[in-house]
Amino acid sequence: MLLDDRGLQERVVRVETLLGEIEALKDPTARAKAAEMVQVLLELYGEGLARMMEVVADGEESKRTFGAFAEDELISHLLLLHGLHPLDVEARVVSALEEVRPYLQSHGGNVELLGVEGGVARLRMQGSCDGCPSSAMTLKLAIEEAIQKAAPDLEGIEAEGVSEPKPAPTLVAGPTLRRKEKKPKEEQTSWTVVGGLPQLSGGGMLVKEISGEPVLFVKLEDDFYAYRHLCPGCGESLEGGSLKGAELGCPGCGRRYDVRRAGRCLDAQQLYLEPIPLLVSEEVVEERQGPGRRSIVKIALPSAVG
Repeated sequence: MLLDDRGLQERVVRVETLLGEIEALKDPTARAKAAEMVQVLLELYGEGLARMMEVVADGEESKRTFGAFAEDELISHLLLLHGLHPLDVEARVVSALEEVRPYLQSHGGNVELLGVEGGVARLRMQGSCDGCPSSAMTLKLAIEEAIQKAAPDLEGIEAEGVSEPKPAPTLVAGPTLRRKEKKPKEEQTSWTVVGGLPQLSGGGMLVKEISGEPVLFVKLEDDFYAYRHLCPGCGESLEGGSLKGAELGCPGCGRRYDVRRAGRCLDAQQLYLEPIPLLVSEEVVEERQGPGRRSIVKIALPSAVG
């Protein structure tokens, strides 16, 4: 029986727990034997996968089959673990950027892959992402996540056109983002699950208190956005402001901001809304009319961003 995503995640967590328990064994002999058993199993399964790949490579449908392997997250990770992935690292980075490109374009930006050299992917941000105060955040939350998922064997990511926002330096990921860097737990990004925001099911804006801090949420069609609720022009709350298309108007000073284009002010180019990292995922739910899907919104307040 095939496991769904939740079942796979549970198995991954269980494996990590068991490995931690093995490392914590007080008996050094038992610890060494258990670790050796894990290593032998990995080598055995790796050899089996290698032989399977050879059989597939000799078949007439090898290209399509390898493509299916690459698209399956579990199979792809197993092949990467054993150095057997059918796609090279640059091809996987290109595929990852194609997946995230619609999100960037919805914010008026884009990204170009300049190349992969020495295990480092070099990118160039384009459009509103180029030189935009929120481009570093976009890189960290969208591009880096997509690339690391497809190419965890990369050593790093470097991007041109990334500027640091002055009012909130704690949001900046930096122009170079390293893969899976070891950081103290207190420096890791902490996500807060907001829920589905049913108040915005039909679109609109909402100021909601998250961890004691008001956050402005905006939904345009199927896209969610999160910003600080204060107008950078007058300092007043944007709650109760107007929303016409993607144009958000401050109820205090009347300044207008483009929600889609990283909160740029349409009346004063030096002003931007202060973005807050936001992720949207989907989960399967059982309802009376049958299985369905709902969006789960997560945010990370700047004080919790590493």
